[in-house]
Amino acid sequence: MSQTGVSTSNASSAVNGLAALAGHFVLQPGQRAVIVGTRPIAAAGLLSQLLKGQRFAATQARLGHVFTLCAHAHQRACALAFAATPQPLALLRWETARDHLRTIALEWPERLGEPALQSQAMNWLRSCPLPLAAAQQPSVNAVWKGLAALRDWLAQDASFPAQCLALWTARGKGLSTPLRPLDVLNADAAIQQQQLRELGEAIATHPDFTHSPQWQGGCAETGPWTRLRHAHPAVATPEFSAWARLEARWQELLDIASSPALADDATHDPLLSSGALALGDGQTIAWCEMARGLLVHWVQLDDSGAVAQYRVLAPTEWNFHPQGALALALAAHAPQDVHAAHTLAAAFDPCVACSVAQPTAKDAPQEKASHA
Repeated sequence: MSQTGVSTSNASSAVNGLAALAGHFVLQPGQRAVIVGTRPIAAAGLLSQLLKGQRFAATQARLGHVFTLCAHAHQRACALAFAATPQPLALLRWETARDHLRTIALEWPERLGEPALQSQAMNWLRSCPLPLAAAQQPSVNAVWKGLAALRDWLAQDASFPAQCLALWTARGKGLSTPLRPLDVLNADAAIQQQQLRELGEAIATHPDFTHSPQWQGGCAETGPWTRLRHAHPAVATPEFSAWARLEARWQELLDIASSPALADDATHDPLLSSGALALGDGQTIAWCEMARGLLVHWVQLDDSGAVAQYRVLAPTEWNFHPQGALALALAAHAPQDVHAAHTLAAAFDPCVACSVAQPTAKDAPQEKASHA
C-alpha cells in the first residue's frame, strides 16, 4: 500500500499526522498472508515530498518529528548524509542503551502476556541510572559516567531481565529460522564501499525498494545479532532462534555498559558503526547501527544544497518483509499459536504498532470443531 500526494505546502499538517504515517502490522500465523500492513512513510515519494527543498537543519528537525521512536539515529544519519557534524558517538551509545532498556522493560512483559512483570519492570527501572525520558541531552562526560553507573547497576540487579529471558527460553528456543544477515557493511573498506554503492543504486533507481527491500537476490534481516562486529560468514545460513535474537539485545546492553569510553573526537565506534559515502550526482548514502538494526538514509541534493529526494530504509522494512525470516517462521505455525507469533514479534522488534490476529472459528482444529 502506498500513499502519495503530500506537497511541501502542507508538510506541517503531514508531520502532525504521525499516527497515519507510522502504520501498523498484523501478524497472521498459518495464513497465506502472514504479515499484513505497511508503513506509509516508507512508501515511494512520500518522505521526499515532505522534505523537498529543505536544508540540513530543517530536514534533521523534521526527521526527528516523523521518526520519534528512533529520532537520535535518524538525526545522526541525516547529519552524515549532509556531511554535517553529527552528535558525538557517546550519545549514540547512550540512546541505544536507552532503547534496549525500553524494549526489555516496557515491551517484553506485554509480548510475554505476563501482566505481573509490568509492575516488576517499573520497580526495576526506578533505580536505573539512565533516565528513559531525559529532559535534555547529557554532556559527553555525563554519558560515560551514566554508562559506568549502568554497568554497576546491571551487575547488581539483573533479576527482571533474567526472569524475562527464562520465560523467552521456553517459548523461543524452538522457534528457529535460517539466519540471513544484512551484510552491507564489511570490515574490508573496498568491499563495503562497493556494497554501499549497490545499495544506493537500488534505492535511487527502484522507487519501491525502501518499502519492500531485498538484498543480493533475497530477503535479509538486521538487528543486534547482525552487527558488523559479529562478522557472520556470508556463506553460512545457520538456524537462529527467536530466543537468540532476543538475548542479543540484552547482551548488547551489557556490552555498551561495559565497553571502554571513546575519545571525545572519535569518529569510529567498534560497537555501533556509522558513516556516509558520497555516490556522485549530489547523492549520498549514510548509515547508522541503532538498537533495532541497520538504518540507511539516501539523499540527493539539488545545486543549492537543498533536498531533491530523500529516502529512508529502516530495520522494520527488512525484518517485516512479507517473504522474510519472520514471515517464514509465522507461516510454519497454526493460527491458534498466538504465543509463537508474539515471541517472534518481540524477537524482530518492529518500530511501529504490531498486533497478532486472533484465530476465528474457521481456524479451529478439526477435532475441536467436531465437538462444538
